Amino acid sequence: MLLLAGVGLGMLGAVLTGPTWPPGIAPASAPALSARLGAEVTDDDRPGALVVGVQVPGPGFAAGLREGDRLLAFGAARIDTAADLARALARTPPGTEIRLTVRHASGEYGQLTAVPGILT
Repeated sequence: MLLLAGVGLGMLGAVLTGPTWPPGIAPASAPALSARLGAEVTDDDRPGALVVGVQVPGPGFAAGLREGDRLLAFGAARIDTAADLARALARTPPGTEIRLTVRHASGEYGQLTAVPGILT
């Protein structure tokens, strides 16, 4: 069972029930749970990951991320490309609060706090 709550408020919780496996051993068919921001990003000729879409509701939207924003940092990780963002997200457990440094479409810089979660 997967329970999602408070997505519109930027909070996402997951409760997984089922068989438990010894540490380090899981069936090959078990899906890996990885954090998702709910944003579609791309590269262009400038550093950062350009946001071209934001899932509503979703963790990025709840944090204030909007289309046209450019992600420059994910926590302490510098983001120069969309692949950099994907790698940073892959290292982040779902439910971890993370600070995003963005340059908004207006040109202003900002700090957003997001809680990447499991999107279904």
